[in-house]
Amino acid sequence: MKAITWLASVTVGVAALSASAFSATLEGWSTDLEKALATAKKEKKSVLVEFTGSDWCPPCIAMRKNVFSKKDFVDKASKKFVLVELDFPKAEKEIAEKNKPLAEKYKIEGFPTVVLLDPQGKEFNRFFASQFPDSEGFLKHLDESLTKKELD
Repeated sequence: MKAITWLASVTVGVAALSASAFSATLEGWSTDLEKALATAKKEKKSVLVEFTGSDWCPPCIAMRKNVFSKKDFVDKASKKFVLVELDFPKAEKEIAEKNKPLAEKYKIEGFPTVVLLDPQGKEFNRFFASQFPDSEGFLKHLDESLTKKELD
């Protein structure tokens, strides 16, 4: 009986740690869109906003692991973009509620959605992040999006 109680305690502890690990802010990313827009204006950058379900959405979890958490991706993308993650975790309802008005404003219909904004907050592109499941392809798409925006 003691072994079962111990195993249950360990399982609950590991689950709690992994849930908080999923929702922890990634290095180089912001969770505040207004501050990110102010930074973008000051630094003359665009804003990359990722709408994610970090603890329940399999494509979101894969993108976080394979692209968004990679130092190389963050270093390269942040030269031209201020990076913002707006999370909708099931384990932390208050975070999801805080971000809900932004999901409504940008009419988010699925996860993981990326919305690209100019420094004034005007949208110039959107796509499902999982279309570009590796850093190289994602960065290439970001460059193409910026080039297209400049031509418009």
